[in-house]
Amino acid sequence: MAIGIYDSGIGGLTVYKAVAAYFKKQDLIYLGDVARVPYGNRSKETIIRYSVECASFLKEKYNISALIAACNTISSHALPDLDNSLNIPVLGVIKPGAKYAVDLTKNKKIGVLGTHATVNSKSYIHAIKEILPDAQVYQQACPLFVPLVEEAVISGKMAETVVEETLKNIAETGIDTVILGCTHYPVLKDLIAKYLPNVSIVDSTHYIIEDIKKLNLSDTEKGLREVLVTDDTPAFLSLKNILVGNVPVQVVDINK
Repeated sequence: MAIGIYDSGIGGLTVYKAVAAYFKKQDLIYLGDVARVPYGNRSKETIIRYSVECASFLKEKYNISALIAACNTISSHALPDLDNSLNIPVLGVIKPGAKYAVDLTKNKKIGVLGTHATVNSKSYIHAIKEILPDAQVYQQACPLFVPLVEEAVISGKMAETVVEETLKNIAETGIDTVILGCTHYPVLKDLIAKYLPNVSIVDSTHYIIEDIKKLNLSDTEKGLREVLVTDDTPAFLSLKNILVGNVPVQVVDINK
């Protein structure tokens, strides 16, 4: 039985890449809902509906044994509903990122970069303060980061200007650690590091592996790799090739 990895678009491929590299024998099915991206400016109710639709599709069509919600927006709003509807282990990306940020910080000042939905949910604030109650958490919504990544505008003057202007305020807070609170953002990691010098950057992508290991899933499978999308877009294919190489992509209709 495969692990399902689900994201609103391209960003979850960063999680897919890390999981595929570690769990070489585990079957993996990735679903990117690129037809409806971005989720970050949707209402909570819409995010939950989209999430349950996509996750149910993976469960019914591919009989997945576990689901990774490889999206901070989904993890912030829809995990309880996914747990209730799927009856399989569901992992998010909030807690792994929060835990590692707490381990890294020296001055207890932690930044969070995320979509409006993730920032408004305050999920990272709650997760961080549950571990480190006296932490100071500074959030910054980055609404233009996802479109940059989805359109593969990840270098050059336009990308640099957007990143610099977006990070201007949080750069003045004195944070020593920042969480990339969206799985799209690791693609912009080098640019973010440029404008947040001397700040430790947390990408929860790599730390969710520890949570997967605890599930004790079968490692006797064939290492199947599938990438599914709800729409065929050149941007997805372009960035997919950059992130995970020549993995075939199949367009699916989740309502059938």
